[in-house]
Amino acid sequence: MSESTPSGTIDISSTKFVAGCIAAAAALLGWSVVGPLPVWLLGAEVFATVIGLFVFGSIRYRIDKNALTYGMMIVIGATFWGVWWADSGMRAQVLVEGWSPFWHAMGHHLFTLEGLDGIVHADTMLFILGLTFFVSVVAQTRLLETVSFALLAKNKGSVLPTVAAITALVSVASGILDGVSMIGLTIRTLVIILFLGHADRASTIYAVLVSTVVTTVCGMWLAYGEPPNLIMKSNLHPYLDDHFFLTYCAPLALVSYVVVVLSLRSRLRGRQVDMASLDVLVKNAADVRFLQAMHHGEVPNAIEHIEAYQSALGDKADRVQERIRGGEALGTALVAEDVPEALRRRILGAFLTEEHASTLDRHYVLEARGDAVGADIADNPVERSLSEVRQRRLAAQRVAGISFIPFIGLLVAHALNHEIRLFYASFAGFLVALVGVWSLPRLRKLAIRDARHEFAEYYFLFPLFLSITLLQTAGFFDQLKVLIKWAIEAMGSSHVAFIQFAFCTFLSALLDNNVVADFAARPLHDLPVDLIHYFAMAQIAGYALGGCWTHVGCAQSVVAYSFVQRTVDEKFTPFDWIRMMTPTLTILFVVLTFMIYLRG
Repeated sequence: MSESTPSGTIDISSTKFVAGCIAAAAALLGWSVVGPLPVWLLGAEVFATVIGLFVFGSIRYRIDKNALTYGMMIVIGATFWGVWWADSGMRAQVLVEGWSPFWHAMGHHLFTLEGLDGIVHADTMLFILGLTFFVSVVAQTRLLETVSFALLAKNKGSVLPTVAAITALVSVASGILDGVSMIGLTIRTLVIILFLGHADRASTIYAVLVSTVVTTVCGMWLAYGEPPNLIMKSNLHPYLDDHFFLTYCAPLALVSYVVVVLSLRSRLRGRQVDMASLDVLVKNAADVRFLQAMHHGEVPNAIEHIEAYQSALGDKADRVQERIRGGEALGTALVAEDVPEALRRRILGAFLTEEHASTLDRHYVLEARGDAVGADIADNPVERSLSEVRQRRLAAQRVAGISFIPFIGLLVAHALNHEIRLFYASFAGFLVALVGVWSLPRLRKLAIRDARHEFAEYYFLFPLFLSITLLQTAGFFDQLKVLIKWAIEAMGSSHVAFIQFAFCTFLSALLDNNVVADFAARPLHDLPVDLIHYFAMAQIAGYALGGCWTHVGCAQSVVAYSFVQRTVDEKFTPFDWIRMMTPTLTILFVVLTFMIYLRG
């Protein structure tokens, strides 16, 4: 029935789980023949599915999240049929006209973009699909690394203003570009800079964790970079336009950024990178990563690269990694730990290219002997080679820059005319950017593989979106609408907005915030436009903030948690995440509460 994994978790069979769901669905259909199924059962099944994602993603027993949501969709679909068929105008129509109208309606919902948009946010999910490919291709041109090290040089090696500038740049970009891709790039770049600045481990981990706030809360100033924002925008169309996000959400994002920078200031103030002593591979980080992608089809950092040589290095592997975390270059750490010359060259050759292995190794050996002049001369062939790579990288970056013209242009066109589909923008940007790397097959395949892997994390959402649509069709949200209107009359809109903010924060800390966004927005229909704007702002702030509070609250948190365990501290736990993030997020909760009441 289950299979034990090396980590101690037990995987429940996906096949048997789905088979059980099919059996339960058959039983529910049999029940519906006898009498109508209650609406509350439909709500309970959706709630159980969402809670199951958290429970079976956290405890020892695990169920694949796609198997869980698609299996439960079969059960939910059977229940919806039992609820809907018992008291439906369609049933009366079928009895009079036959099944033709039913199949026509099904064809519209399943085989037209408009119909799919109504049940699973097709336009939004296609936009996210195109955006993951677009950002992945642009990322392979190493644009962020280029800008980041230029900022480090401009700030003369001062870590705090460099990190503040990078997070500001990422905050702006996350409102337009895919936040998950942005955090993957950001944390890798920040960690390199922090290692070079000899930041302690806690500060490095905190910078990685707070990047989730930068890409979610600080990135909520516009809808396009965050899937939950797009889902809210879709559910509340036409009320949530770009003007809404700039007017209501941008001030919250700006204040949140100030809180983030102040929290980083206390940890990074005074940290300095010695720019004159930067290693040849570090000061040319953008070119090195571009060369890795072009030559190897992968871009590991030094710590990840050492993991592939654990058996060959033996007990030296951990010591080499600790030296790298302390700011030493890969080659310097290998020489310092007395790794045999042949193995050093094999590791360096696999990290950059085989033709540079001997040259790099000689550079690091001379550097270890204190021969700075000889070391500098020894790395000249590497410098020349990277200079040639730089020309190819800059050409790809120019095309990437051009690709933003159709992307931004079509976003503006969509904002002016919703008949122009949103996903046209992301796919247009992707296709233009792809031209710049098309002649580099390994780099191109890496970009597409990374994008496919990232978008696969959204597959489990489709049945959840459909389930929530079925809930709405069955009238489940009508009672919530009544409750909200009663609360406004009893307590006033400001208190209701705060309750929604707090509720969405709590739920998003436990559940995926995409689901929270889809669920929470639907009862806001039929309210006055100013209240829709006000409550939507409170909800957006809530699921953005709550998504950062735990390691499973949003996709960015999942990426950051995995990176910390793999690269910085393998003993880092979910409890450590909550403990480290709570002080800053508590301040943000108070500040955002004040802003919400101020807007009210």
